[in-house]
Amino acid sequence: MGLSIRAYARHRGVSHVAVKKAIDTGRIAALPDGTIDPDAADAQWAQNTLQPRRAAAQEKVSTTKARPALAPAEATPQRDVSDTSTAPMSAGGTSLLQARTVNEVLKAKLNNLELAHRKKELVDRAQAVAHIFKLARIERDAWLNWPARISGQMASALGVDAHTMHVTLEAAVREHLIELGELRPRVD
Repeated sequence: MGLSIRAYARHRGVSHVAVKKAIDTGRIAALPDGTIDPDAADAQWAQNTLQPRRAAAQEKVSTTKARPALAPAEATPQRDVSDTSTAPMSAGGTSLLQARTVNEVLKAKLNNLELAHRKKELVDRAQAVAHIFKLARIERDAWLNWPARISGQMASALGVDAHTMHVTLEAAVREHLIELGELRPRVD
């Protein structure tokens, strides 16, 4: 028969919730009657714990072997605290805290974008590009129709042939529109 969860927690120097969590996650095994064998559980705890904790547990084991065991009243409970100088779960990647921070920042940015969209402060890029294309097409068509409307009046004012004026104006407008069409504005 072993120790109860609360008794093992006092033996280990941690809360009973930590011991319960260790049992639930399989870090330590309970006996069939629900109690805990302290020697086996200590070994499992040290084996199945993260590296910074494992080094501290090995140091504790080596110091307890070197000195005689104290009476239970004289023993000081050891807290199972991870080393705060190293990032938790940093096995070459980002820590859990860093990942959560990045996630929260991303959520905040997305919420700001959603709010700006609902306030109609943002414009859909595809709609804006389509609208600009439509406006440019209307402008181009207006310029292409302009020589037909104005060439007769200009020809009579200048005293030249109306057809020659129309052809000359139309060629000049088309040339100018081709130059404008070669411009490639950046839409970033």
